[in-house]
Amino acid sequence: MGRKRKNSTKQGSRKNQNSADLSKRLLRFLDGHFGEQYNAKQLIKKLEIRDSLTKGGVEPALHKLAAAGLVSKTPRNYFSSLKDPDFVEGKVDFVNPRFAFIIPDNPDETDGDIMVKEANLKQALHHDRVRVMVFPTKGKTGRTEGKVLEIIERERDEFVGRVEISPRFAFVVPDFKKMHKDIFVHRGDLNGAKHNEKVVVKLTEWREGDKNPTGKVTQVLGQAGEHEVEIHSIMAEFGLPFEYPEEPNRESEAISDKILKKEISKRKDYRDVLTFTIDPADAKDFDDAISYQVLPNGNLEVGVHIADVTHYVKPNTALEKEAYHRATSVYLVDRTIPMLPERLSNGLCSLRPNEDKLTFACVFEMDRDARVIKHWIGRTIIHSDRRFAYEEAQENIDKQSGDFFEELTFLNVLAKKIRKKRFDHGAVNFETVEVKFELDEKGTPLGLRVKERKDIHKLIEEFMLLANKYVAEFVFNKRQGKDTFVYRTHDNPDMDKLDTFSNFAKRFGHQMNIGSENKISGALNKLMDEIQGKPEQNVLEQLAIRSMAKAKYTTDPKGHFGLAFPHYTHFTSPIRRYPDMMVHRLLEHYLQNGKSPEAESWEKKCEHSSEREKNAANAERASIKYKQVEFMSLAEEKDYEGIVSGVSEWGVFVEITETKCEGMVRVSEMKDDYYDFDEKNMRLIGMRSKKMITLGDKVMVRVVNTDIDRRTIDLEFANNDEKRTRF
Repeated sequence: MGRKRKNSTKQGSRKNQNSADLSKRLLRFLDGHFGEQYNAKQLIKKLEIRDSLTKGGVEPALHKLAAAGLVSKTPRNYFSSLKDPDFVEGKVDFVNPRFAFIIPDNPDETDGDIMVKEANLKQALHHDRVRVMVFPTKGKTGRTEGKVLEIIERERDEFVGRVEISPRFAFVVPDFKKMHKDIFVHRGDLNGAKHNEKVVVKLTEWREGDKNPTGKVTQVLGQAGEHEVEIHSIMAEFGLPFEYPEEPNRESEAISDKILKKEISKRKDYRDVLTFTIDPADAKDFDDAISYQVLPNGNLEVGVHIADVTHYVKPNTALEKEAYHRATSVYLVDRTIPMLPERLSNGLCSLRPNEDKLTFACVFEMDRDARVIKHWIGRTIIHSDRRFAYEEAQENIDKQSGDFFEELTFLNVLAKKIRKKRFDHGAVNFETVEVKFELDEKGTPLGLRVKERKDIHKLIEEFMLLANKYVAEFVFNKRQGKDTFVYRTHDNPDMDKLDTFSNFAKRFGHQMNIGSENKISGALNKLMDEIQGKPEQNVLEQLAIRSMAKAKYTTDPKGHFGLAFPHYTHFTSPIRRYPDMMVHRLLEHYLQNGKSPEAESWEKKCEHSSEREKNAANAERASIKYKQVEFMSLAEEKDYEGIVSGVSEWGVFVEITETKCEGMVRVSEMKDDYYDFDEKNMRLIGMRSKKMITLGDKVMVRVVNTDIDRRTIDLEFANNDEKRTRF
């Protein structure tokens, strides 16, 4: 009898435990599907409960949860969560077709970004502002999850894509990689577009329950694959203007090119001091000029003179509004989309040789060791004696002959000393690889070359950095940062991200000993020196930049980590950057002893400028990627040496060493094994062979497909068993 009682006690205990576990499962599911109602039958199906005993326990468990006040019950026995959700507003980051993240406007409101499955997005698209209900419990991934309740504001309703026409209807396949839906177009709304042409399509309707949005073609760009069409597609995709509006153009044409004596009298006159510009050979807008003279006391005077754009572009004009809207010039692979009209950018404001020009300057008195004895900031007038291309000026230094070679040489000596001091103070030496394409008259890429940074580039860079630094410190020091100003800031890097980067570097055979925050710049500089000229240089530089915080414009007077400056701004390029115009306006205001304006409106302008800068960089990258894809489509069919530059569950990114073009070997096309993605170690592991493909592997690949629409290069490994090695 005793044994029987003991067994029945055990069974009862197990039954109670099973019942408790079931209740927890039901409660967790309902809390995770806040706002939805389910009956017992639906919950059995959702939870994939198969044994009859547990199935029979679902309904009683639900009634017990309802009686305990943990779930809600309707008269028809439908159950739902009673937990209170949070409601958050934020911006959509559409990661892939399956889910997106919502980046909250106020990060303190939630535990990180909110994951939203595609079914719960309510047709929200990338960068839309939305209102989200945050589920009370975390999802299976351990992430905070939620559901979009409302689209507050669409980021965009126009997309660029390629038309696919069938007998009864048509679709536009968007170029934009984060638009994961094709757009349905009635044949009557094609606006004359033909099959395979690139178009701009405007969303007109997206009814709830419809899988795809409906749109109307507003502009036909032309046949997909043609150079002009593809560049116009990129411009339309990133919202870049095709031409300058009439009103600001008219205003610019009406500005007089005469410089009045009254204006000259307000400025320091540098027209008799040796002055020159140094720019790329194909540049037309010369923002900055350098003046140089030896002072009677033996010290050197170096003036950084910047185009006085705000003398010509006045507040509340059409010119000002258009400059603010654009916020930056954009440099695509074959053209420049200027911030200012040509009359200003290439004419009135451009510091062309042998012409009097109005400038804003930061003038330094230095000793022979490049120590700044004193400096002066104010408006000047100059007369440039010479316009140098970088190559010319460098040749004069190298050969010690030609125009002003002695002055150029001494400026170069000063610049090297300034640069050394900067790195001694903790600046980080990022030397990114830039690729320039040689195009024929039709825009077809004939070849590419890696831009080489020589001493002359660094000379100009150092004096521009110095001017930017001193202008920022001048305003900050007036009232210890209480005066509203536009700063260029760069936060310290996240140590976790740096640790991850350090592990990547090890796979290339490089050790980074960071230890603490004050050793970061030294460790990074040591690494950057080690990788110069090596195949892995570009890959590691890009990874290092991605591990850093992003620089931005703000009125908050924080420092600049990368440059190791306590305060920094952008003063030196007002022809091509709106923030520099803001800096000039505020600087002149303070030089005239003006009171500090309220910061809020200036901060909004900073945020707008940072967004436009990011958009311009993405457009520039897209144009380069387009030419890379086209270049590889025309390249010789052969095996190329490359480096594994990224690994994901979808495939292996490889940068081809010879061309600096990146393509992907798709996992689905790797037939020699089934590969599992090890996210923590950023590698793929063959399930049968245990073969590993890791970031930094040296591989041989061949091109199997290029897609100009998607700007992708598909690769395959060539004899990857034998060819893959480690650095």
